[in-house]
Amino acid sequence: MSRRTGRPSYLLTSPGGKGRSKTWMVAVAAAAVLVAAPVGGLVGHAVGRPSPTEANIAQLQKAEVERDAQQIVELTAMAHQTGQELSPILQAVRQEAEAGRTPEAAQVSQWQQTMNRLIAQFADPPSGMTATNVARGGLRSAVEQTAVAVDSVALALSGPAAGRTEQLALAARQATLAVTTWSVAATQLDQINIDAGLGHQHVHLDAGEVEGALTPDGATEGSGG
Repeated sequence: MSRRTGRPSYLLTSPGGKGRSKTWMVAVAAAAVLVAAPVGGLVGHAVGRPSPTEANIAQLQKAEVERDAQQIVELTAMAHQTGQELSPILQAVRQEAEAGRTPEAAQVSQWQQTMNRLIAQFADPPSGMTATNVARGGLRSAVEQTAVAVDSVALALSGPAAGRTEQLALAARQATLAVTTWSVAATQLDQINIDAGLGHQHVHLDAGEVEGALTPDGATEGSGG
């Protein structure tokens, strides 16, 4: 009768040893769970919290928005005041040319003084967000175009009477371009006021009807903020 083959007796696990092995494995698994729980919580907290760099960027962005809002308020106030002084000059330049009349030299000299002062307001502008810079640049361009129109009137007065009508007509065209340019900038300024939560702010000129110029939207001042 052949002998049965099997594992040597010294490699066989006793029944008691099997129980102790299972108990040890359960204890190790439980310890692993206890250790992993707080570690997972720390990882989740770290992931949810912004890094120092992200926090600094957010703080800078907030400061930039607040600074831009203040610039919008100041620019709007300046546009209101500037527009009140520009409107009668532009309207007079256009109306005088259409009627074939020549403005008085003293009046034109006063216009030039006013324009020099208004242009000086836009010197060394603060750096703002792109939309605010665009509005400011448009207003400045309109003021400069008005100054050119006034200088053209002054040039017409100082020259021979023969070509004066044509020169005044050219000045009127420059005044029309100034009104149109201002209307675009005023519309932009209205929009950035709304975006900044300040509501509608209309600074369009009261210089008569000009073809191609944008007009106020009719919304109540301060609404839509």
